[in-house]
Amino acid sequence: MTTTRSEWKTAPVWFIGAGPGDPELITVKGARMIAEADLVLYAGSLVPTVIIEGAKESAKIMDSAPMNLNETHAAVMETVRNGGTVARVHTGDPSLYGAIREQMRLLDKEDVGYGTIPGVTASFAAAAASATSLTVPEESQSVIITRLEGRTPVPETEKLRDMAKHRCAMAVYLSAAHPERLVEELRAGGLEDEIVVVIAYRVGWPEQKIIRTNIGSICATVAEHNLTRQTVFLVLPGEDNKEHFSKLYDAGFLHGFRS
Repeated sequence: MTTTRSEWKTAPVWFIGAGPGDPELITVKGARMIAEADLVLYAGSLVPTVIIEGAKESAKIMDSAPMNLNETHAAVMETVRNGGTVARVHTGDPSLYGAIREQMRLLDKEDVGYGTIPGVTASFAAAAASATSLTVPEESQSVIITRLEGRTPVPETEKLRDMAKHRCAMAVYLSAAHPERLVEELRAGGLEDEIVVVIAYRVGWPEQKIIRTNIGSICATVAEHNLTRQTVFLVLPGEDNKEHFSKLYDAGFLHGFRS
């Protein structure tokens, strides 16, 4: 069962978004819950160990990378049955490609309360690192977060080429291993080779790479920098080198806080 506002302080299990890698990009609440937990179960293949260094000395630390769902659930339940609390630490934001639904359903069956603490996802960290605005007045007012189809299928109505037809900003995850397919899909959706793309590798980590290129150069850029994992692509049709100003700070735009 998920927690209500009055119950959140007593939930024994917390899914925590660790952010993209920079230990200063985890929320204050997320860091506090890690510090208080009796079990810190973290995705070691994606979450840097510096994120969990704040765990208390008596806490049990487990890397979930080599574990399957039943094994992680067993570890969680052992702690809960012993009266302890669990910090289940995911990279970025747990609600995005975080595989939390199946974990929550197992907790529901055990009638164990849980809560989620959001985190900074890689696409927003990449936008910040590259000084990019994902929304551009009068050009692009929506952001699509998506991925290429891989071992995890993509619904027929969510093919990348169909997403590209909207010509709004897109953050494409989990696709660096197939740059040729990525370019093929973007072109099939009507996007031109000159459209700006920001490629962010391990954003927030010490080895971070932020590369500004375009659709036509994606394959060469990925090969040059040997990017195969932990890479997000920001596809930015609104980046046309023209000046676009929001109405929000226009002197002639009146609203409830400006007379």
